[in-house]
Amino acid sequence: MLVPIFTLKLNHKINPRMVSLGKYDGVHPALTCATAAGKVFIHNPHNRGIVGGRVASGDDTSDISLLSINQQVSAVSAGQLNPNIPNDILVVGTSTNLLAYDVNNNRDLFYKETPDGSNAIVMGQLGGLELPLAVVGGNCSLQGFDYEGNDSFWTVTGDNVCSLSMIDFTCDGQQELIVGSEDYDIRVFREDEIIAEMTETEAITSLCPMLGTKFGYSLANGTVGVYDKTARYWRIKSKNQAVIIHGFDLDSDGVPELITGWSNGKVDARSDRTGEVVFKDNFPHAIAGIVQGDYRMDGQDQLICCSVEGEVRGYNAASPDLKGNLMDSNLEQDTVRELSQRKQMLILELKNYEENTKVALSSGVSGASISPGVLKSDSSAAGPGSVGKSMTSLTSLEKGTGSNSGMGVIPANTQLQTSLSVNAGGEKEQPHVELTISTSNDTIIRAVLIFAEGIFEGESHVIHPNINYVSNNLKVAIFPPKDITVDLHIKAFVGYKSSLQFHVFELTRQLPRFSMYALTEPVSPEPSSSVVFQVHDRVQRLVLWINQMFLLQEDLVCEGSLCVTFMSLRGTGPLVIKMEPSGQVTIRTDDMDLAGDIIQALAVFLNVEDLQVTADFPKEMEALRQILIRVDEFHSVRQKLTAEMADHSNLIRSMVVRAEDSRLMGDMRNMRKAYMELYDLNRDLINGYTIRSNNHQELLTCLKQVNQIIQKAGRLRVGKYKTQVVAACRSAIKSNNINSLFKIIKSGSM
Repeated sequence: MLVPIFTLKLNHKINPRMVSLGKYDGVHPALTCATAAGKVFIHNPHNRGIVGGRVASGDDTSDISLLSINQQVSAVSAGQLNPNIPNDILVVGTSTNLLAYDVNNNRDLFYKETPDGSNAIVMGQLGGLELPLAVVGGNCSLQGFDYEGNDSFWTVTGDNVCSLSMIDFTCDGQQELIVGSEDYDIRVFREDEIIAEMTETEAITSLCPMLGTKFGYSLANGTVGVYDKTARYWRIKSKNQAVIIHGFDLDSDGVPELITGWSNGKVDARSDRTGEVVFKDNFPHAIAGIVQGDYRMDGQDQLICCSVEGEVRGYNAASPDLKGNLMDSNLEQDTVRELSQRKQMLILELKNYEENTKVALSSGVSGASISPGVLKSDSSAAGPGSVGKSMTSLTSLEKGTGSNSGMGVIPANTQLQTSLSVNAGGEKEQPHVELTISTSNDTIIRAVLIFAEGIFEGESHVIHPNINYVSNNLKVAIFPPKDITVDLHIKAFVGYKSSLQFHVFELTRQLPRFSMYALTEPVSPEPSSSVVFQVHDRVQRLVLWINQMFLLQEDLVCEGSLCVTFMSLRGTGPLVIKMEPSGQVTIRTDDMDLAGDIIQALAVFLNVEDLQVTADFPKEMEALRQILIRVDEFHSVRQKLTAEMADHSNLIRSMVVRAEDSRLMGDMRNMRKAYMELYDLNRDLINGYTIRSNNHQELLTCLKQVNQIIQKAGRLRVGKYKTQVVAACRSAIKSNNINSLFKIIKSGSM
């Protein structure tokens, strides 16, 4: 069994996900953690403590230095930022600023304002950029700073950034940026270009690099797993929250395991290939962070785990002769227990077969009709419906004899059929996608279990009709919250009404990406917003794409020009898609997000690498204009409040001096008067700070909306034109050129 080779009690509480390890002198690793009240402590057992500068307390004999940041810390990271020296730099993010601190020389490298906040920080060489960057993720934005504080990188993403990591995703020798955000998406950036997107079922709380193109991820609902590029290898879900994940080769097989720190204090290591637990340990409190480094300076990296109460444990990697058995448990006993459970299940299944065979023999039915052999599932049927056959060995046991239903056997040719359709709803029901499940004969469907990511709460949905209302037909209402392709994994219990046991049928249906849009007659007037672009394809190719991406009862057929209208079941209005034989495509919708989704999906289908469009969204532009007016107002209020608070602070200093002078001279009357004025002024100062804080939150909300509109404008383009429009919008905002910003969003360039 692996046991900690060292344990520390640092007597400082640690904020979750704010733990890092840096070699600030270029040689000795030091543990760095954020704690409450705007403090960051550095534990360095190899060098004396820091004295002076930002050090709030401590002396030159202590191995802990406490740095005063004077703001609530939101992110901490350490890494090499200056390529000319081997020393790591400490980067600390707050809700409004970013500090780069040279720990070895006890000085600030730069202190930059980050109005979008600093939710996550990662440091490294991004793509082909010349210098290493500290990349900061905030409100829908990504910002990169070099060691001189230059803003060398900026782009927008879909929502608030929760986590960041860097890996060589494309195997080209350059690192890409992986971004996890609150909109459930994992995006991969090659510099400022999105090259891949994966949609998950919750906010992505942590990301970490693994071997090669693999990376680990964790979600806010307790899910952890591993991706290899865009393909998910495995995932598991726990009732506890995964606080932090880290890749570390714990069993010395040359492949890092996924180390997870949980909110209940558990630490476990899972195989990157299967997700099987190979090691676990428990802390008395929740895990705050996991890092690795040669903390004992013995030439071997340790896995270092920290709890929120300041307990630190270090683990050496196991020797290769342990062969994966790293837990303090008897592997033979676990194997025997697992085999015993499987034995009990097989005995129960065999008992069911024997009982059904007795019934069949007593009824004089040939054994061929009740063969318990497993039939293959047919889940690849084309068209609006698909068919599934029995997938399990469970058979039906019926009461009574004399017929197939009486002796407990469903017909051998029983099939499960499914179809998907759009239901526009009515007075008592909301519009939805309707999944119809039926059998091919008089057998009934006793229960249905549907597993689908991101659609049902808990990812699965069970329908268990009342016994008096069961039939061979069942309808399920589905409400996809986002326009993404979803696989519906369906399991149905099929038998007769008096069955005690049922056959289990399994099949998989795919829900098209734009299934929440119903084909309708042309509307008048059409939506005022539009996107126009040119493609080098025939109209029939666009028709083929529509047939695949939308739920249609019959495939569209078009000769000449195309004009098709859909109505959104989510209430966002009509969608009109037109195409001329010349290749000009027009998409009319007032939903800018929908237009971007359609363009991105169509570009993938048509293999379009670069696409420029002309976009006209008057409602969005008016909303943007109002937001920018509010941003200016918030900025002016902020400057005014800051000036007033500075004046009050200076006045407080002078009042304290006057009051203390009066006290020393025994003038109690003037002392009392001065302290009363001081009390009133302090109250005004606190009220002013509350107003400033609320003003800042409103400003953040507006800046987030601005970034989201820029991101939407970028998604209307593909390839280099997408990068161009984001960069141009950024320049227009920095120069406060609002008219230019609107023109850029419309035309895609200055």
